[in-house]
Amino acid sequence: MADTVTDLVARYWATGFFIIASLGLCASMVGTSSLLGGRSQGVSKPLPFESGIVGTGHARQRFSVKFYLVAMLFVIFDIEAVFLFAWAIVIPDVGWTGFWGAAVFILILLAGLLYDSRTGALDWAPESSSGRPRHPAG
Repeated sequence: MADTVTDLVARYWATGFFIIASLGLCASMVGTSSLLGGRSQGVSKPLPFESGIVGTGHARQRFSVKFYLVAMLFVIFDIEAVFLFAWAIVIPDVGWTGFWGAAVFILILLAGLLYDSRTGALDWAPESSSGRPRHPAG
């Protein structure tokens, strides 16, 4: 039992040291900033900072469903990029089988994007009197 503990300490001492040093560095930075940081109080101190814009309205306002649709599309295509990066790294190992698998993956996502475009999920412009969305250029 003592030999296994000694072996574990000998094998993982650098990892333990790294964790302890990282936690110590974080604690020292937080402590130093709390000691040296300013403590000004003013009228605007408790207000949330929104990129320099004073917030208006209620925090519980409703958003359009299209906002959530575009957010989901962003997440889907962001995950697609992660898969394609991983595929690009192993492309020498997977050969043509991996190429065709990635091609099918991309075609399925493009079909979904085409469907979203046709159903109007990507139309943000307000509708004109003819019932079609107005585009900024025309």
